[in-house]
Amino acid sequence: MIKLVNVNKRYRTSAGVNTVLDNVNVTFPVGKSVGILGLNGAGKSTLIRIIGDAEPPDSGYVDRTGRVSWPLGYTGGFQGNLTARENARFVARIYGESTKYIEAFTQEFSELGDYFDVPLRSYSAGMRSRFAFSVSLACNFDYYLVDEALETGDARYKEKFRLAFEERRATASVILVSHNEQTIRRNCDMAAILHDGQLTLYDELKDALQFYSFLQTRAA
Repeated sequence: MIKLVNVNKRYRTSAGVNTVLDNVNVTFPVGKSVGILGLNGAGKSTLIRIIGDAEPPDSGYVDRTGRVSWPLGYTGGFQGNLTARENARFVARIYGESTKYIEAFTQEFSELGDYFDVPLRSYSAGMRSRFAFSVSLACNFDYYLVDEALETGDARYKEKFRLAFEERRATASVILVSHNEQTIRRNCDMAAILHDGQLTLYDELKDALQFYSFLQTRAA
């Protein structure tokens, strides 16, 4: 279970204070995959980082039961001076996983070849994303957080990732931020809309998509 309790988050900008989350209280159901929808600038990425404990709220807290991933494809949490192998071992130790398994899975799935033993700082953006996706899939999480990017690489690798991600979804839940309606439909059972600092959870996916379409039309 993931539960947001009285969560507030604001940013000060040149135009004033931007309220991203305004006393939000939401419980994400166990065993359900939820899509997060919202207009540009609504704060969806901030919400995902707060859920994943990568960024603190201004007040309130997030109650987490089970193991929650960092946002898939997110590379900011890895050490650029360390190799992919060393980063994979570090992740394994943090989450109490077998270092041999995490290292072997990540090396095989990422298809980085000799670059697996090269520091991440020398990687291209695509290579870093491929490593991040691979080590995320190697870990056994109860919740997978996804911020926009769900695929990387060429068509063959995208299909490989899609199949592996489908396998993870069979035993875990997903909280997914995306602007793509088809991605939400394909991966989520229900959806929540972040708008004007409020996060509203919809049991029916079609109801959320209908209201999101209305918000897009009104903003156009």
